[in-house]
Amino acid sequence: MNQIKQFSLLLLLTISSTFFAQKTHYNTDNGFIAEGFDVVSYFVNEKPVAGNSKFQTTFDDIKFKFSSEENLAVFNKDPKKYIPQYGGFCAYAIAAKKTKMDIDAESYEIRDGKLYLFYNAWFSNKLENWKEEDTAELQKKGDKNWKELKHKKN
Repeated sequence: MNQIKQFSLLLLLTISSTFFAQKTHYNTDNGFIAEGFDVVSYFVNEKPVAGNSKFQTTFDDIKFKFSSEENLAVFNKDPKKYIPQYGGFCAYAIAAKKTKMDIDAESYEIRDGKLYLFYNAWFSNKLENWKEEDTAELQKKGDKNWKELKHKKN
């Protein structure tokens, strides 16, 4: 009888944690992370390349496009390595303003093996702000702020 109670409690906890687990909110306003750019291309090509509808996958309930079958295969080997920091929202806005802001997928930086994306329009390039200020401190703030923001929708 004791084993049945333990099993029931374990089952209840498992179901509850699955049901109540919050999902990370990703920047996929146009349906894909990184505005449909190939997230592997930032690392392999050292520049963003537009994804192709022929090469798509879903990971953590978010859609990704890739420019080639090879990049799709690279992603599938280690998906977490290629997911943009802070859910694909502007890294500077997350760090400095504690807010989510859309990005220009061609405004980016790879730092410490991680992909950071930035807002860039007219006279406001947040990548420049990121580089001009104490980037290491911004990363720490961004990591801290993201813990609070990652489950909140805009």
